Amino acid sequence: MARALGRPGKLSADKKVYRVPFPRSDLKVTSYGVDVKPGLALGGYTAFTRYPDGDVMMMGDLVVTEPELQKVTDALQAHGIQQTAIHKHLLSHRPEVWWTHIHAMGRDATAIARSVRAALDVTATPIAPASTTPAPSLDLDTAALDQAMGTKGTNDGGIYKFTFKRTEPVTEDGRVIPPGMGVTTALNFQPTGGGKAAVNGDFAMTAGEIQRVIKALRGGGIDVVELHNHTLRERPRLFYMHFWADDDAVKLARTLHEAVAEQAVTPAS
Repeated sequence: MARALGRPGKLSADKKVYRVPFPRSDLKVTSYGVDVKPGLALGGYTAFTRYPDGDVMMMGDLVVTEPELQKVTDALQAHGIQQTAIHKHLLSHRPEVWWTHIHAMGRDATAIARSVRAALDVTATPIAPASTTPAPSLDLDTAALDQAMGTKGTNDGGIYKFTFKRTEPVTEDGRVIPPGMGVTTALNFQPTGGGKAAVNGDFAMTAGEIQRVIKALRGGGIDVVELHNHTLRERPRLFYMHFWADDDAVKLARTLHEAVAEQAVTPAS
C-alpha cells in the first residue's frame, strides 16, 4: 500500500488500522487572518483495516482545491472509489478548499491504494514521504489544556490534539469500524500567540447529541462551520460538525470539554 500511495503510513497502537497522511503542505490557506497549518485543518488521509474474512475497508478524506474538485471526483468514480461527503471545514478561507470523504471495500488493499493514488495524481498534493523532524515546541500551556479537557493531548507537528472515540461500537454492514478509521471526535489547537489558539476539528455525534453540542459550543463563542455525514451506512448513524474559533486556548478548551461531555465518548488513548 505504501508503495502504491507513494508514502509510508503508520499502524495504529491496536494494530487494526494502517493510516497514510496526505497533508496539503503545498497550500497557503488563511481563515480570518490565521495562516492555517496542515495539521489544523488540511490533513488529508487514507486508512485501511482488514477483517477476518479477508475483506479490506478503506476510508479517507482528501483535501482539494476548488479547481481540483471535479477532476478528483472523475478520477474516484473512474476507479470505483465511493465519495461519501463533499464539504468544507473552514469559514471565510482563501484559497477555496474542499474536503471529500472516500470509501471502498475489496480484497486487494494495494489495488484500492492505486485507485486512491489516481485521484491524488490529479491534484498538487505532495506525495513525498513526510518529514521526520521532531515536532516543534508549542506556545501553549499544555498542562492547563490537559486539565481543562480532562485528558492528555499530543503534540502532532506543532498542533496540540485531543481525540475521543465513541463508547459503543460503530459498524457498517455488520463490521466494526475501528476508531482509527476516522469515526472520532477530533479537536485541534494551533498556537496563534499570547496564549491564544485557533481551534478546528470535528465532533462525531449521534442525532440526539447534535443540539446539545451546538449549544455548548455557541455558549463559549465557538463558531459552527458545517454539519453533515462522513459515511453512508454506519450504525449508529453519525453526524459530524466542524467548528472554528481563535481565542484564549484554555478558555476554548473549557468550552470544548463542555461539548464533549454531551457525547457518549471517551479519550481514544
